[in-house]
Amino acid sequence: MPPTPPPTPATGQEPPDSLGLSGQEPPARLGLPGHEPAAADLARAASLAAGDLLAPAAPVRLGDVVPAPELVTPDPSADFTLPADAAIRVSPDPAARDVAEQLADLLRPATGYPLPVADTPGPADGLTLTLGGVAAEVAPPGGGTDRGDVTAPIDVAAPVNVTALSAEGYRLDVHPDGVRISAATAAGLLHGVQTLRQLLPAAIESPTPVAERWVVPGGVIVDRPRYAYRGAMLDVARHFFAVPDVLRVVDHLARYKLNHLHLHLSDDQGWRIAVDSWPRLATVGGATQVGGGPGGYYTAADYRRIVAYAARRHVTVVPEIDLPGHTNAALTAYPELAPDKVAPPPYTGTDVGFSYVDPADERTYAFVTDVLGEVAALTPGPYLHIGGDEAFKVGADAYAGFVRRAQEIVAGTGKTVVGWHQIAPAEHAEGRILQWWGTKADDPVVADAVRRGARLILSPANHAYLDMKYAPDTPIGHNWAGLIDVARAYDWDPGAHLADVPAEAVLGVEAPLWTESVTSLADIEFLLLPRLPAVAELAWSPRTAHDWPAFRDRLAAHGPRWTTAGITFHPSPDIPWPATLPEHPTGGIPTQRPHPDTADTPTP
Repeated sequence: MPPTPPPTPATGQEPPDSLGLSGQEPPARLGLPGHEPAAADLARAASLAAGDLLAPAAPVRLGDVVPAPELVTPDPSADFTLPADAAIRVSPDPAARDVAEQLADLLRPATGYPLPVADTPGPADGLTLTLGGVAAEVAPPGGGTDRGDVTAPIDVAAPVNVTALSAEGYRLDVHPDGVRISAATAAGLLHGVQTLRQLLPAAIESPTPVAERWVVPGGVIVDRPRYAYRGAMLDVARHFFAVPDVLRVVDHLARYKLNHLHLHLSDDQGWRIAVDSWPRLATVGGATQVGGGPGGYYTAADYRRIVAYAARRHVTVVPEIDLPGHTNAALTAYPELAPDKVAPPPYTGTDVGFSYVDPADERTYAFVTDVLGEVAALTPGPYLHIGGDEAFKVGADAYAGFVRRAQEIVAGTGKTVVGWHQIAPAEHAEGRILQWWGTKADDPVVADAVRRGARLILSPANHAYLDMKYAPDTPIGHNWAGLIDVARAYDWDPGAHLADVPAEAVLGVEAPLWTESVTSLADIEFLLLPRLPAVAELAWSPRTAHDWPAFRDRLAAHGPRWTTAGITFHPSPDIPWPATLPEHPTGGIPTQRPHPDTADTPTP
C-alpha cells in the first residue's frame, strides 16, 4: 500500500480509529421489530459481529480516490464486506439498470460471485443504485467546499438532495449492511460505480477469480464535477488504431470520470472515417499513415460502435475533421479541392502547415457541407470540431472567411462548433468553443474572442499534451512543448490559467494525445498513464482538493490495479509505487499482457 496520505482535503480531518472500536453496538442485521430471532439466527448474528470486530481494517481508505471527491466522511466502524450471495438492487429505470449491469460485469470476474441484478427500489442489503431522491444529512466539521468555479458549494449542514449535485454528481453511502449509490442521472450513478471500484481491493481488476476479502471502507462520499467538459483526444489520423483500441481508451476515460473522447479523424497522413458522398476520402485518403504503413478507416458501422460503446459509459464522442489545413489526404483523394487542382502524393511524414483546401472554390464548401453533415448524422453528441490550426499558407482574410462559413455549416447540422484556438480571430458564432493549446498564460486574441462570447476548453501543450515525453530518455513522444512529468501535468489551475479570461468562460479541460510516434495500444497507455488521472483530477475535483503530495500517494495505489488489469503504464519516479509492483523493462515500453477482446467483454 502507498504511504499514509495527509488528512482528506475535502474534510480536513484525520480518519477515525482504523479498527473501528468506537464502543458503538454493531447494527442489527437480522429480525424485524417484534420478532424473536431463533437460536440459529442469534448465533449467526454473534458470529458476524465477532467477525466485524476481529477483521482487519479495509485495505483502501475512503478518501483514497482519483479524482478526489468533494466531500468525504469516513466511518471505519461501518466497513462493508461483499458476501458471495450479494445482489445488486436498482431503481426500476432502464438507464439505472444498465449501470447496475455494468457494475455486475465489473465485479463478477475477480469475485466469482453471481451478483444478480434486481429491480427493487428502496433500502436493501448488498449493493443498491438509486436514481433521484434525497440523501441523508452530511455534516463533517469545517463547512462547505470552495469549488473554485461557478458551481455553488454544497451546504453540508443541510440534507443533500442528489438532484442538486449536478447532472453527474452522486452520493455513495457505505454501511455494514451494504453500499448505496444515489444520483440524479445514470451518468452520476456510473461515476459512483467508478468510485466504488477504487474502494475495493486492487485485486478487483483481475480477469479471473481471486480469493480476497472484498471489503469497502465505511462512510459517505458526496461528489460532483468541477467542469462539465472533461476529456482526452486520440489522434487516429497520424497512425490508425482499430476499434478495440479506441474502446479500451474509452474504458480509461470512464475509469477516471472523463466524459468526452475527441477523435482527430483527418490529417495529412490519413482520412479515417467513411463518407458516402465522397467515398475516396476513406479508400484512397485512408490508405496510409506516418511511416508508410497500411493506414485504415472506420466504416459508419465502426464509428457507430465506438459512439454507442462510449455513450453506455457516458462518454461523448467529439469528431474532428481538420479544416482548412491538414488536408493532404483529402487532396490526394479529390484533387479538385486543391488550390492548383493537382493531386499531391500521399504524405507519410510529420511536417505540418503545407496543405489546405481551396477557400475560393464553392466546390470546397459543398465538400465541407457533405462531410460535416454525414459526420453530424452519425454523432449524437452536441459537438463538431473543425480543427482550424496551422493553415499557414492561407491568407488571413481567406482564412477568416472560410472559418465563418464552416461555422455556419456546423450550425446548420444542429451542432455546436469547436475549433482549435487559431479560429479565435474569425467572426463569432453563437455558442462556439475554442480549444486552447498554447504554452503561454497570456493570449490577447483568445481573451478577445471570450469577450465576444466564446467559451474555452483548455489543453495547454506544456501541461496537457500527453504525447510529450516524461523525461529526456522517454522512448517515444516529443519535447517541443517541454517535458511533462506527472507533477507538471498536475501543477496548473484551469480556472486561473489564462490572463484576462474569467473562470466562468472555461467549459473544461482536455488532454490530447497526438500519435506521430505512437504505433500501438501499449504506446497509447504508456503515454496516458499515469498522467491522465492527473488531468482528470484537475477537471473533476474542487480546487481546494489540489494537493500534489496527497495526489501522488493516492495515485500510487493505482499501479497494482493497472498491473492486475494488464494495462501498460509508465512507472514514473514522481510516484511512490508500492514496493511489490513489478519493474518495467528499462529503457523501453513494457510488453502488454494479453487482454480479453474489448468488444466482447468490456469493463465500465
